[in-house]
Amino acid sequence: MTAGIVQCTLVIVTVTAAAKRSFSEPLWRALAVFRFVSVGYAALRLAFIDRAEYSRPGWAWAVIAVMAAWTVVTTIAYARPARRTRLLLGADLAVTVAIMFSTVLLRDGIATANGAVVTATWMAGPVLAWAIRYGRRAGTIAGLIVAGADFALLGQSAISTVLNGAVLLVLSGWSVGHLARLSAELAAQRQRATEVEAASRERERLARDIHDSVLQVLALVQRRGAEAGGAAAELGQLAGQQEAALRALVGGTWAGDQASGDVDLCQLLRPAQNDRVTVSVPAPPVLLDSAAAAELTAAAQAALDNVREHCGAQARAWVLVEDEPGLIRVTIRDDGPGIPDGRLAEAAAAGRLGISHSIRGRLRDLGGSAVISSAAGEGTTVELCLPRRADPGGRPPGTPRTSDRAGRPAATVPGTAKVRT
Repeated sequence: MTAGIVQCTLVIVTVTAAAKRSFSEPLWRALAVFRFVSVGYAALRLAFIDRAEYSRPGWAWAVIAVMAAWTVVTTIAYARPARRTRLLLGADLAVTVAIMFSTVLLRDGIATANGAVVTATWMAGPVLAWAIRYGRRAGTIAGLIVAGADFALLGQSAISTVLNGAVLLVLSGWSVGHLARLSAELAAQRQRATEVEAASRERERLARDIHDSVLQVLALVQRRGAEAGGAAAELGQLAGQQEAALRALVGGTWAGDQASGDVDLCQLLRPAQNDRVTVSVPAPPVLLDSAAAAELTAAAQAALDNVREHCGAQARAWVLVEDEPGLIRVTIRDDGPGIPDGRLAEAAAAGRLGISHSIRGRLRDLGGSAVISSAAGEGTTVELCLPRRADPGGRPPGTPRTSDRAGRPAATVPGTAKVRT
């Protein structure tokens, strides 16, 4: 069983890492193709269209060679995600702008030329790279920088061409950045769906194994214990309770099926219900971060374990889940004999840290609180409070109520032993 869980975890981690690596890779490959095609287009313009515009065509071909070499360098560098740093992208932008300004040395009377720089469409390469790596804002800013360099070169004489190029550069940076963000969101959703599917399959496999082994053994212990009677009957009864809880756990809906990645606290607490424990939860799901939900469930289970251990097998317990504005409250109440005054402090001093660590410690780590109220002969109430957000009513989230269920202040309840985190 443990091996299966480990295997499932490794699959999820592998899929997660692969999704993070792969979501933008098609865009980077498309950028590499665009830059190589743009170098070819710039070479064609120099050879057949703009040849007469250059006073130094030999040096113009040298610039084309530099563009081709830089395209090879950036393509190799961008092939690995770890190299796609701000330093490399900044160098790419700077080299592109520098090559654009080399047009001044290659052409005479550039201000009266046909409005084309030696780079042609190749100058959009770093704009697209910034957009793919850092999103719409970065792509737009890079587009404005390149458009500004183009305007500085061509000036007022080719204002129409400059404006068209500027609009295309900015729109390209924004659009590609938006596409990259959507690709990332789609990859995250696909990753989540893959995780859910992998976990569900492993859960089904474990459920089959548990049904064929553990549940059968518990059912046998329950039957033989009832036949033997005496102390064995009590053990059989406990085995039956655990069998019912385990069947509910493996047969219920997985709490992590929510698209948001949160889990339903109600689904985690329902398996605790048996003939001695009643669990009452709201009809709608109570969604929590998976780690917080697991800790809150563990704290509630620790309280139920205390009921079984200290109140006897016949004691009853009730679990109530309340989803209040800004606060989730889980109350565990039992009909046991209660906790004598000073008993909790004595247990902590003796090294029995079930309440202080398993209950109070968990809630304290989550930013919540736990209150244990007990009156002699009236049972014990454990109130776990976990804040969601700031409470508009003025009471800090996670602060326990200061009155008991009857409306009396908790501090004035006779014989009450209270522990507050």
